[in-house]
Amino acid sequence: MTVLDVRSLEVARGGRTIVSGVSFAASRGEILVLMGASGAGKSTIVRAIAGLDPVVAGTIAIPRPVGMVFQFHHLFANMSARKNVWLAPVHVFKRPHAEAEQRAQELLVSLGVGHRASAMPHELSGGEAQRVAIARALAIEPPVLLMDEPTASLDPARRGDLAATLRRLAGEGRTIVVATHDAEFARACAHRVLHVADGTITGR
Repeated sequence: MTVLDVRSLEVARGGRTIVSGVSFAASRGEILVLMGASGAGKSTIVRAIAGLDPVVAGTIAIPRPVGMVFQFHHLFANMSARKNVWLAPVHVFKRPHAEAEQRAQELLVSLGVGHRASAMPHELSGGEAQRVAIARALAIEPPVLLMDEPTASLDPARRGDLAATLRRLAGEGRTIVVATHDAEFARACAHRVLHVADGTITGR
């Protein structure tokens, strides 16, 4: 079943076309990797899907909301790991606080950081912070999880852990789109790889 359908996507910034003519689809439970060098346009594609970059032309058919995990996590520095996870469900999606907090703890446990629920972001390792960021993205129960350069701050062992985590999430029916330049990581987790260069898909 197709969950994400991108057609003839064009994104411009500052009067310059960044992405042009990009089309692809992703199915339920698929890990799709957009791979390319820095500046290729892969992160812009992911941000456009998330609604963070303006689309000049083309269409993006996707169930909303989507979950987004940024390269540098962007956790709220003055909030515990658990609060980072339950904040949006309560204040944006108006879910009951107790229910959202319980779900936050369940997600942290499932991602192996339940014991760090009370820790502040500056007390977390890079891998722990990333797992909290993934939990935060999953807390709104998105059908599609978007990730931008997820291995940027991880050592090789943690990259393997992340690949295993993404495969498990995909096995649960989550569609995952990853922008990365890390070919080894892509081989470890992707069902399909699209190569991006100069703002367009150059190979599949």
